Amino acid sequence: MKKIIIGIGGASGVIYGVRLLKKLHDVADVETHLVMSQTVPINLKYETDWKPGDVRDLADVNYKVTDVAAAIASGSFKTDGMVVAACSMKTLSGIVNSYADNLLLRAADVCLKDRRKLILMPRETPLHAGHCKLLYEASMLGAIVAPPMPAMYARPQSVDDLIDHSIGRVLDLLDIECDFINRWKGDKVDS
Repeated sequence: MKKIIIGIGGASGVIYGVRLLKKLHDVADVETHLVMSQTVPINLKYETDWKPGDVRDLADVNYKVTDVAAAIASGSFKTDGMVVAACSMKTLSGIVNSYADNLLLRAADVCLKDRRKLILMPRETPLHAGHCKLLYEASMLGAIVAPPMPAMYARPQSVDDLIDHSIGRVLDLLDIECDFINRWKGDKVDS
């Protein structure tokens, strides 16, 4: 069974974390461990119809962001990786600078130190040089930077299609099968 940590940060775009949990909820061989930043309830209220309790119900195991003694705070608790969706610039900065003052940051730090997959879905635009530097440094530390960017070749018909495509790409990175995205099949170029 795969154990995946889902961290939902305080950035706009909490729907990415929610949709990831929703897609993984019924996958039999995946156990999800959820930690949400303190500002997630605010973003849920403004961006979705989801309530914090309903989001927590999608996860197999829940942790308070202040519980730095939780299982996911230790490298001896084996996981198959972590996704931070959405990842605020504050969270990104904490991860890059090893400033693990809460459980979300500590779990990410554990993934980096133990060479486990850490997938960051940063949600900010435009980016200034400081943001770009942090994204570069996160990549150099071993994180996978996977901003939710739409693939127009998939001909999305709704916002849900855009979200699902980004989530599907993240599931690919975790080696978890998904059948809900429109994959590129190639095109024969006439010579």
